[in-house]
Amino acid sequence: MDMLASTRPLDRVVDFPAIPEGWAYLDTAATAQKPRPVIEAITRGYAETYATVHRGVYTRSADMTLAFEAARRRTAAFIGAQVPEEVIFVRGATEGINLVAQSWGGTFLKPGDRIMLSMLEHHSNIVPWQLVAERVGAEIDVAPLTEDGRIDLDAMAAMLTERHKMVALAHVSNVLGSVLDARRAAELAHRVGAKLLFDGCQAVPRMPVDVQELGCDFYVFSAHKLYGPTGIGVLWGKGDLLGAMPPVQGGGAMIDKVSFRKTSFAPPPARFEAGTPHVVGVLGLHAAIDYVEGIGLDAIAAHEEALVREARQALSSINSVRLFGPDSSAGIVSFAIEGVHPHDIGTILDESRVAIRAGHHCAQPLMEHLGVDATARASFGVYNGRQDVEALVGGIERVTRIFG
Repeated sequence: MDMLASTRPLDRVVDFPAIPEGWAYLDTAATAQKPRPVIEAITRGYAETYATVHRGVYTRSADMTLAFEAARRRTAAFIGAQVPEEVIFVRGATEGINLVAQSWGGTFLKPGDRIMLSMLEHHSNIVPWQLVAERVGAEIDVAPLTEDGRIDLDAMAAMLTERHKMVALAHVSNVLGSVLDARRAAELAHRVGAKLLFDGCQAVPRMPVDVQELGCDFYVFSAHKLYGPTGIGVLWGKGDLLGAMPPVQGGGAMIDKVSFRKTSFAPPPARFEAGTPHVVGVLGLHAAIDYVEGIGLDAIAAHEEALVREARQALSSINSVRLFGPDSSAGIVSFAIEGVHPHDIGTILDESRVAIRAGHHCAQPLMEHLGVDATARASFGVYNGRQDVEALVGGIERVTRIFG
């Protein structure tokens, strides 16, 4: 495959009605645009087939329940989960991590226990652990990074002890695009008896994920980064761990029997899905999974890697541009321009019809480590091609001319 062919959109740009001609949308790491099959699934769910699930005995409710549970099975297959009941539908990865921290952490962490995170974690994989650590008296350790912005697993191995009960790491950094050696991380965590959670938000849209092969205990991701709707996400956990965890929300659907004397709870996944679920969001997630697998995750990974390579090569030739992260990253290029605030970069690029993210990306400890307050970040998706890289580089050249 030549470079030109590898950096065209994956023949799917027509599928994305919210991307007008000539607009370079380079903020997919924040949220992906939605393809027509996802939009149509959501529209159909509200306009034609809508009903509640797990409650009604009438035909449409029963049919929607079947569709809802089919989506659970589809999601399980997508991430290599062997048991569909190990898939919990949540509002997003943030809620999934909070659920594990509050339920598993609040139950099994004790004073003096330790939690291992890394320097590049999203706030959603820092703050929930701080909250539970403060509540139970546990301590948090932070694995450093290598020079090129990867989690330093050699350093983490030296830091891990039998007091570590949980290791929680990003599978792919949302700032640097660096990909974790997940299987080695699992080996290191389990060597000391710790459980392992992966934040897979930036991984599942752009690479095959098999939780059995990875060897983790929990895995979370959000649908809206996977070309699906907002407000729906997935927590996968090993069945024995989920079965030992108490619910964190009470309400309808998560119970076995309720009385004023005592309430007993349903087994997972219902135990963790209190209330009326985001039924149509689950249908949209199903359609999004079908969409990316129809393209092929290996093809998506190769496509985005080619775009990143081309963008980094072009940007590295501009003297005032500083690039962050490894040369080979998963769909993400973070950078700074000497003497220019990232918000100014984003504003000027927007005038050139190029949309990027500018800020700390919910990773303030990483920003401090990098020695900056914020970065500019371009992130690619299936709808991007060489013309978007050219628009990005042209816009940055305009920034450097404006600021001298």
